[in-house]
Amino acid sequence: MEVKYKRVLLKVSGEALAGAAHTGINDELLVGVAEDIKAIRDLGVQVAVVVGGGNFWRGRTSEHMDRASADYMGMLATCINGLALKDALRRVGAEAVVQTALEIEHVAEPFHREKAIKYLEEGKIVIFSAGLGSPFFSTDTTAALRAAEIGADVILMGKKVDAVYDSDPEKNPNARRFSHLTHSQVLEMDLKVMDSTAASH
Repeated sequence: MEVKYKRVLLKVSGEALAGAAHTGINDELLVGVAEDIKAIRDLGVQVAVVVGGGNFWRGRTSEHMDRASADYMGMLATCINGLALKDALRRVGAEAVVQTALEIEHVAEPFHREKAIKYLEEGKIVIFSAGLGSPFFSTDTTAALRAAEIGADVILMGKKVDAVYDSDPEKNPNARRFSHLTHSQVLEMDLKVMDSTAASH
């Protein structure tokens, strides 16, 4: 089977791992995500993953906490999810490596661009955790920058809806569906498919 993309970066939200509880990790869903990722890899596609941490902590929802502290907590939440996804991938027969932007070498190796590309070329799935290692940047921005750094052909982002709309289709039955958009159009129309920093990259 001929594949369209040689190397992809998947952006997986933390909420996608939580299920109906909306918090923590649902093991059945986690393994399902791992199986889907392995299926992509088995097609001959090199797969990198940026995973969010919203199933444990969302820094932007903390009203009184210092923003930097809240964002570092979110980065640690992404590390929890990254390790869980690595374990699930192992269980379904796929080798994975977690690279983190924070120095926690007993848990995962530090992000290294050339090593990440080498792992991808070897058929390993690379999971990027801890965002960019700096507060004030979302995992959307992490996905955009890591994709550029590893030379990914495309960023694939999972959402609750089937495409990009001009408003929330779950709230507005007349929401307009887009079949094609440029980065500048996303910014000009202030669409909420990803944050503006990520869209500008």
